[in-house]
Amino acid sequence: MELDRDHPFDRNWVALERLTGWIAALVVGGGAMLASLIAVLVARPSLALGSLIFGAAMSLFLLLAAVATFWPEAAWRRSSWRLNARGLEIRRGVLWRSIVNVPRSRVQHTDVSQGPLERRFGLATLVVHTAGTAHASVEVPGLPHAVAIEVRDFLVSAGRGDAV
Repeated sequence: MELDRDHPFDRNWVALERLTGWIAALVVGGGAMLASLIAVLVARPSLALGSLIFGAAMSLFLLLAAVATFWPEAAWRRSSWRLNARGLEIRRGVLWRSIVNVPRSRVQHTDVSQGPLERRFGLATLVVHTAGTAHASVEVPGLPHAVAIEVRDFLVSAGRGDAV
């Protein structure tokens, strides 16, 4: 791991985000389509109203599927992280961009977690906890598991003794 250089999130993060987006699109959009179909069959509205209801549900599904397909790539292109002697910096955001700096002196503890899909893609989420209540933790998803462990060890090892 190189210090003081922008690192992109792992490319597998795009595939993971697409998969989770498609699952959400199928659950929400597919559920809406099924509910509209049942409503049309049970209530037997006019053909125009039935078509409108089913068309709205189909549009919702297509919109969610399009977002699930294209958004992760755009988010990946605009996300990066940087580690240096001062701490961790995370840049992200497609429409609204943010830069989050976590000074090493403010790090309380860190977590590395992996859900079942993240394990499938070899990824992990690093959570850095800082002092305070609002925005007291920062998540860095899309890191290879070994890199997340390396960043965690770097953040907690060298910051000892300089906390306020």
